Amino acid sequence: MSTPAPRTSLSVVEAGPLTTVQDFGRVGQASLGIGRSGACDRSAHRLANALVGNHPTLATLEVTLGGLVLETDREVVLATAGARCPGAPHLSAFHLSPGQRLSLGTPSAGLRTYVAVRGGIDVEPVLGSRATDILAGVGPKVVEAGDVLPVGVTDRPVPSVEVAPVPEPTSGLLTVRVTPGPRRDWFDDDAWALLTSQTYTVDERSNRVGVRLQGEPIPRVRDGELTSEGMLRGAVQIPPEGQPVLFLADHPVTGGYPVIAYVDDEDVDRCGQLRPGQELRFQAGGGGP
Repeated sequence: MSTPAPRTSLSVVEAGPLTTVQDFGRVGQASLGIGRSGACDRSAHRLANALVGNHPTLATLEVTLGGLVLETDREVVLATAGARCPGAPHLSAFHLSPGQRLSLGTPSAGLRTYVAVRGGIDVEPVLGSRATDILAGVGPKVVEAGDVLPVGVTDRPVPSVEVAPVPEPTSGLLTVRVTPGPRRDWFDDDAWALLTSQTYTVDERSNRVGVRLQGEPIPRVRDGELTSEGMLRGAVQIPPEGQPVLFLADHPVTGGYPVIAYVDDEDVDRCGQLRPGQELRFQAGGGGP
């Protein structure tokens, strides 16, 4: 009986401020109280996988503000997408050999970088996904220095693309599209005009759960709170103090504050790259969640 070939793995020398394993999350389990989670910037996750020939559902590493250092025990093919980090090729596949290190510096723009390895990060799935849900504590643990991450295999062809010419995250003002949410009637037309005309600043308390915004408070025309109702990625919720919260990947399954608007789904990916102190504007007329 032949001995199985040893598995390829990536060793984490340094994990940076926050590195997690992500895929497209746990779909269709909200009725059980389980959120979807998954990559904050789904388009960057998908692109990183495409560059190494992976199926888009394979897991990548979501790296927040760089700082990740990796080694490998066998030659691997890697690619990064999203926020461009010094120290590695970007939007292009490259090889990492034993004895070499991948060291990601701090990006000058954007927040989250996706590192794909050909074959995918093959940690044990939890409830059908390899996504780490920070809010619920579901999925693989947060990546730490000293971790050894198994790499899967794929028989898909290696793409011939040298560099993917796609727009990269900006450090300047970001404008995203919104449509009215289910509780638009809790706000008058002046409040809607205020939401869609002012410039917000991203609060430092923002995380994978949501982007907290600071600006002129949005007033309500109704008092009290809602009975908790289902929440979606891209929902713009208005707590009592009037400062909007834009939900990202690890948002709660339910919430009791009124949702005034939804950010266009493609634009939610761009919001996943917002850094504290960056500016954001909402533009009426999006395509909905």
